[in-house]
Amino acid sequence: MSLTFAFDPPVTPDLRDGVLDLWTDVTNAGGSVGFVPPVTREDIRPELVKHLTGMADGRTRLLVGRDAEGQVAATAFLALNTHRLMGHWLWLYTVMVHPRHQGRGYGRDLMTAAADAARTVDGIEAIRLTCRGGLGLERFYESCGYKEVGRVPGAIRVAPGDDRDDVFLLLPLT
Repeated sequence: MSLTFAFDPPVTPDLRDGVLDLWTDVTNAGGSVGFVPPVTREDIRPELVKHLTGMADGRTRLLVGRDAEGQVAATAFLALNTHRLMGHWLWLYTVMVHPRHQGRGYGRDLMTAAADAARTVDGIEAIRLTCRGGLGLERFYESCGYKEVGRVPGAIRVAPGDDRDDVFLLLPLT
């Protein structure tokens, strides 16, 4: 069974709570989504509120994948670039697939759906994303068509003595 994706879904309490649960579960399973485990929903909530505020302001858009039971199983946030010389590309943030769904190709499906969604945004020609080095994530994104275009060694401090590269990737849409 595949996921059902929706771009710019209505933000309901169910959706909000589903994204919060997903983000918490992904982080606690070791996912590279802005936090280091262990976390609680309350640790994640302020960052989700920032994303929701960006959505309300029209700067951020949400792609959500739901499983057969209708539960939030995957997300990606597409953030418009506000710099006047860089409005032709957008950022992809907080790319997540629930741990119970990993290994089924849903990550690749999410990346395809994100590219399809970005193509519907006027004037967008490319997607940029960053990932934490040291986990093999860049290989996954490259297999989805992204190309590594930069790397800042040691830019992400996961813990004292555990610095990781910040890897920049680009997917041209044209």
